[in-house]
Amino acid sequence: MVGMVGAGKTTRARQIAAERRAVRLTPDEWMIPLFGQDFRDDQYPHRRDLLEGRLLSVALDVLRAGVDVVLDFGCWAKVERSALRYLAASIGAECELAYVPLPQHEQSRRVRARWEDTPHTTFPITDDDLVGWRERFEIPGAEELEGRPLDPAPDGFADWRHFAVQRWPSLAL
Repeated sequence: MVGMVGAGKTTRARQIAAERRAVRLTPDEWMIPLFGQDFRDDQYPHRRDLLEGRLLSVALDVLRAGVDVVLDFGCWAKVERSALRYLAASIGAECELAYVPLPQHEQSRRVRARWEDTPHTTFPITDDDLVGWRERFEIPGAEELEGRPLDPAPDGFADWRHFAVQRWPSLAL
């Protein structure tokens, strides 16, 4: 799943998982039970990266068992999406990106509504957070969505595997 906070990724991920009888892995559903709602807490500065790495390890095991997986991670950066595509291909699995776009005004409305309706299931998010996150989000291009060959790994990395292990330190390959 590719998209911003509030885009409807989890809703779409649930639909895809039901249609394909797939395992859905959503870090947001693990973060609050494990770490609480203060995601800005400096006590665990890389906890989402660590959690995602463990979920990716599970995803790869599930794929090896022949079961589809839906990763509801958001995947804001092209390098993350490329690394995930590489990991799937490295074990003989296919990878499909599902992008859920969202206009900024609708995002603010949805995030506020989610906080008002179910504050125990989400994090407090400000409009400044949303603006900053939008600036970091890289919209996937046609080449990614169509599954065209990967670009080379980023400078400083021998290949996508090395990038993935650094990006998600708890990833077990």
